[in-house]
Amino acid sequence: MRPEIVLFGDSITQQSFRSGGWGAALADSYSRKADVKVRGYGGYNTRWALFLLQHLFPLDSKKPPAAATIFFGANDAAVLGRTGERQHVPIEEYKENLRKIVLHLKECSPTILIVLITPPPVDEDGRNEFARSLYGKDASGLPERMNEVTGVYAKKCIELAEEMGLRSINLWSTMQETEGWQKKFLSDGLHLTPEGNAVVHQEVVKVFSEAWLSAAEMPYDFPHHSEIDGKNPEKAFQQRCI
Repeated sequence: MRPEIVLFGDSITQQSFRSGGWGAALADSYSRKADVKVRGYGGYNTRWALFLLQHLFPLDSKKPPAAATIFFGANDAAVLGRTGERQHVPIEEYKENLRKIVLHLKECSPTILIVLITPPPVDEDGRNEFARSLYGKDASGLPERMNEVTGVYAKKCIELAEEMGLRSINLWSTMQETEGWQKKFLSDGLHLTPEGNAVVHQEVVKVFSEAWLSAAEMPYDFPHHSEIDGKNPEKAFQQRCI
């Protein structure tokens, strides 16, 4: 059976199977080689994600995932005293919640490949524009996410990955290396444009390939059509499937 890759995260993961999304692109990259499953929950932080673990990753599963991305932090980093404060998780709790998620996955499967992904950067002007589009003159004028604050959460995510010997993607830093990243990669100051999704897809494929999950080196689940003899098709399936 094909191995499973689970994408676990917030709305940036939930939206990843939309047209141009990084999850859809990943499913295409691993077509006929691995099943990519999206488990994204819009608005969720790491505190709420803990309640999902036993449901999504039961410890008695006979087929745990071969790999998983853990992509939280954009909501944990919501600024206190502003419209998104209900989602806020203190920085040290965020780190420990990520640790709990990782330990649960490792209990499901000691060999699982886990990749931590930091939240992307925040375009504060973009968030203000988005708020005005929703609330008009009632918008507070203060962004509910701040890039500097999100950067602190990104740093903690990378710190935990290093402590636990995990692979990671510093999306917060990587995206800001490109001039004009604010509009190029972010649609509303927080969520991803098609170009932003392409960055995530590229980084995930790179990390998977550097580990042991390179799509190019994985076999197809069933024979490629070029291997099938039109006069004796059974031979290809006997060799591959028995």
